[in-house]
Amino acid sequence: MRKRGGTVLVLVAIGVLAGVLSGLFGVGGGVVVVPALMAFAQMDQRRASATSLVAIAPAAVVGAVTYAVQGEVHWLAALTLAVGSVIGAPIGARLLRALPLRVLPWIFVGFIAVVLVSLFTTVPTRGGEVHFGVVEAIVLLLLGLLSGVLSGLVGVGGGVVIVPGLEVVLGAGDLLAKGTSLLTMVPTSVSGTVANLRRRAADLRVGLTVGITAAVCSPGGAVLARLVDPQAGTWLFAAFLVVVAVIVLSRGRRRAPQNDASDGEVA
Repeated sequence: MRKRGGTVLVLVAIGVLAGVLSGLFGVGGGVVVVPALMAFAQMDQRRASATSLVAIAPAAVVGAVTYAVQGEVHWLAALTLAVGSVIGAPIGARLLRALPLRVLPWIFVGFIAVVLVSLFTTVPTRGGEVHFGVVEAIVLLLLGLLSGVLSGLVGVGGGVVIVPGLEVVLGAGDLLAKGTSLLTMVPTSVSGTVANLRRRAADLRVGLTVGITAAVCSPGGAVLARLVDPQAGTWLFAAFLVVVAVIVLSRGRRRAPQNDASDGEVA
């Protein structure tokens, strides 16, 4: 009983951190949930990624509502991104089951590296004039497809791609990009979760424990986002991603040899 209680407390702690980061940076929280589940719930990256996607949905819903009531959501952009992401999420879920475990940490780290480059090539602003036309719609559709594939594959909501993408493609301010990103993650995470649950790839109890806790804490992160300077927020996010990349890569390299033997099954 003590071990079970301790596990629940750990999951709640993961949810608190994921929720604050979700609201603060406009991400689903998967970038912290995946490595945390690997470290503290003894999951391999495949199961951690699938379970993380379960947790993203409630946090994204509450975070998106928090930004929406402040007028920081671009509904048309979110709809366009969502169409692409809903198509991409099941594709990512299939790839998650098919790819060897030893490959997944490198995909995750490569994904973070691309995000870091995009962060440092974009000058964050608080406001910003939004441009939305046919070209922007097509680019956002493709961006949504990419974020959906990544969400199903590495267990993140795609926000770390969508937020800088909205700033570059639409010229959106940082708060508008974060709010729109969180709204986009709702259908993405739900479609990916359904695909993973059908394959019994995710731990529903763990995912909901983390997700409900994250949902409670997400509004606090959204409020904090307004208090942080956009440039400072970018540096904080970049530093956070570097730490996560190191953790995922180090743990993935240690666990890969013992997991590859059972690569055809989900733990």
